[in-house]
Amino acid sequence: MKYHVIYDGNCNLCVTLVQQLENLDKGQLFDYVPMQDEEMLKNFGVMPQDCEMGMILINASLPEKRWQGSEAVEEMGRILPMGAIFIEAYRSLPGMKWIGDRAYEQIRDNRYSWFGQRSSTYKSAYPVGCHAAPES
Repeated sequence: MKYHVIYDGNCNLCVTLVQQLENLDKGQLFDYVPMQDEEMLKNFGVMPQDCEMGMILINASLPEKRWQGSEAVEEMGRILPMGAIFIEAYRSLPGMKWIGDRAYEQIRDNRYSWFGQRSSTYKSAYPVGCHAAPES
């Protein structure tokens, strides 16, 4: 199964997250499109203003299945090998989901002032439509 990650390609923090996912996954589960690529967003029925609420994760097999913001981050963690254990533990702690959601909102809304803005949009080595060869 494949998932599309729509991220802010101008945000240093967002790009660092994408690069970490690229290193872990090598394009096997996730491919990426920066929210600045409005033409590609149209293919998913995503408008630029939709991206204001944070990153978006789309199930490539069932495009109507989507997560956004902290829900997208949690789902990406759950999908990664052994990630479900950590996500379940996080969700089981009273109040952590609420704290995580509020923290995500603050980071999202202050990402450029806290982490800086790139001078050019980062384009992933694993863009949407790229089919990475299985590792031997």
